[in-house]
Amino acid sequence: MAIANELKSRFPKAKFLFVGAKDRMEMEKVPQAGYKIKGLWISGLQRSLNLKNLMFPFKLASSLLKSIGIIREFKPDVAIGTGGYASAPLLRVASNKKIPCVLQEQNSHAGITNKWLAGKASKICVAYDGMEAFFPSEKIIQTGNPVRQDLLEIDSKREEAQQFFNLDPKKKTVLVLGGSLGARKINELINFSLGMFLKHNIQVIWQCGKLYQDTYSNKSSGLIQVHPFLNRMDLAYAASDFIISRAGALSVSEVCIVGKPVIFIPSPNVAEDHQTKNALALSSKNAAILLKESDADANFEKTFLHVFNNENLQETLSKNIKALAKPNATKEIVDEIQKLLI
Repeated sequence: MAIANELKSRFPKAKFLFVGAKDRMEMEKVPQAGYKIKGLWISGLQRSLNLKNLMFPFKLASSLLKSIGIIREFKPDVAIGTGGYASAPLLRVASNKKIPCVLQEQNSHAGITNKWLAGKASKICVAYDGMEAFFPSEKIIQTGNPVRQDLLEIDSKREEAQQFFNLDPKKKTVLVLGGSLGARKINELINFSLGMFLKHNIQVIWQCGKLYQDTYSNKSSGLIQVHPFLNRMDLAYAASDFIISRAGALSVSEVCIVGKPVIFIPSPNVAEDHQTKNALALSSKNAAILLKESDADANFEKTFLHVFNNENLQETLSKNIKALAKPNATKEIVDEIQKLLI
């Protein structure tokens, strides 16, 4: 949507159509942002033996047929894929019709969809070094990942954010992010560690995810705020002094822009373990702390307090992660798209 918004600002009369997987969140979020979307019956292959895999050939065939109809009706000047399941059939059809295709690879380890489409893509915008291991080097442009533009000036929103969340400016605040649906392990860790936060007088903005709302909403009290979803992420980041987060590609890009000390607890249950690779790309440069989920029960409190009690470490992490930010990523991606339109 960040890419679409930037394109719309440059080409106000342009028409946009999103294509997503029928059962994914984009089917709800994209219309809320004012864009049309069509859904495909598509999903990824399961890594373990699973009956759902037997349906994959039928889903792919169905999605290819529907994509042919979408391309024929909409007649796009360019097709843009960001690695989701729906990108595969749609961009394959578009490329076969000689429509320029741009891929945006968000992770440090390329996903199977973008690897499959790379041969016919015109350009591939990436966020990390070393992507020549996955894509033709002549097609790669390192742009970074698009982020919401309201994060670029969060320092000026500190007071507004503290009032919005009714926080005490004299106390430190930690922001906990597990994604819009929630992260079971992170929620369990925070719940188990509430006593630690209270002992050290730390305020917590805890985004538990809508799947866990009923489980943890009763934990809100005093220093602890539990939210199923955060609609004002800019204010949540502005209010925070520390961040605990999964390491999805866009989350990593956002915290780089924000420049706060962060502890990443990557999900191990994603393709190619790409969240761990994303976090390693930062922790190897002393720009973040990586805590593996398998080590979290034993080491979370010790790891958090090590950062909390060490101002020099906080300053180092903030400085180094801020240096990795790419605030102009969206504009640079759209620059590349625009070249194909002229």
